[in-house]
Amino acid sequence: MWCRGFLQQTVRHVSSRQAGVIFDVDGVLVRGSAVIPAARRAFRKLLDSNNNFLFPTVFVTNAGSCQRHHKAQQLSHLLDVQITPEQVVLSHSPLQMMKSFHDKCVLVSGQGPVTHIANTLGFQRVMTMEQLSEHHPLLDMVDHSRNPTLPSSPPQSLPQIQAIILFGEPVRWETNLQMLIDVLLTNGRPECGYDTQLSAQLPVLACNTDLLWMAEAPSPRFGHGMFLLCLESVYRKLTGRELEYKALLGKPSLVTYQYAEQVLRQQNCNRRLNTIYAVGDNLMTDIYGANLYNRYLAQRHAAVTTTTRLVARGMGSEVMAEEEPMSAIQCHSILVCTGVYNPRFPLPSDQNSSIMETVFHGHRDLVPEPDLMEPSHMVEDVEAAVDLLLQQEGSDL
Repeated sequence: MWCRGFLQQTVRHVSSRQAGVIFDVDGVLVRGSAVIPAARRAFRKLLDSNNNFLFPTVFVTNAGSCQRHHKAQQLSHLLDVQITPEQVVLSHSPLQMMKSFHDKCVLVSGQGPVTHIANTLGFQRVMTMEQLSEHHPLLDMVDHSRNPTLPSSPPQSLPQIQAIILFGEPVRWETNLQMLIDVLLTNGRPECGYDTQLSAQLPVLACNTDLLWMAEAPSPRFGHGMFLLCLESVYRKLTGRELEYKALLGKPSLVTYQYAEQVLRQQNCNRRLNTIYAVGDNLMTDIYGANLYNRYLAQRHAAVTTTTRLVARGMGSEVMAEEEPMSAIQCHSILVCTGVYNPRFPLPSDQNSSIMETVFHGHRDLVPEPDLMEPSHMVEDVEAAVDLLLQQEGSDL
């Protein structure tokens, strides 16, 4: 049976036992711009004789400096497989659902075409860090070699900033840290002086909490989570309070996995999936998030009524169950050893939980629970992960 619609040429519906696959990208399929050799072999096994996917498949990455169609083109070229933009979920993709912010003046931070990305997601009034610096040149004083040039005439006043969107790590961390603090401590009016006793904080929407990520270098590189850690530290030092987030998006947040499952279900002719397999290389994002989502699914299906409000511990995220239980039954996490995770170090357990409490690479708002960082399966690489998936679902092919 073939699903009609945007994925008709790439995804085959599995009718007997329905399974879907979530692939991380960095450290699983690629390292920087180099494809991991096992990835191409894996995807040859995931396609039928007509080059259609055997299972609904999405690529969920915490990258956020590009558009979905660009990531799809990149992956198609690297993997030699036709991947559509609809199969790609970026860290900022769920922002489409946050319509209450779409008409507010938002300040965006990150790399790439951030204004275009924000507009595509539905945000109508977007201000970049560069625009803010251009209008207020005296704000950026860290680099002494770049003396600010004052405009000959007073610049046109900017509207009050009503929310902040952090897409990903910026290029100039010091400039972004300075001006984000300026905006936060002036309630969106950085031309004013600080007020560290503001009664309410501007809403902050942060995408991608990865502390580390894997590129071509032999060791992991700093991710957006490291930048967030710096911002949180500066804010706490100046105000004595914790920086609050209106939303944390990207893995391991529940909303990202809900969004990914929705995409999988669309490929599956809007039919429910029984099992989702989530393949990743990072314990703190891929495995934690998949296990957190599996816990949520278990709670949801065990609920007495489908209208019960469920709270999945770990991210403290509150999710309203749908009227009909369309969600999957379970989510299996599969850890590969080609990225951030180093097999020379032990997996979290009750025996080393005290070490984990002092060395925890998850975001501040994550609860360090060892069971959420234990994968359902651990394999060498993504080809082995696909072999496992085919073995588990082989009777249905």
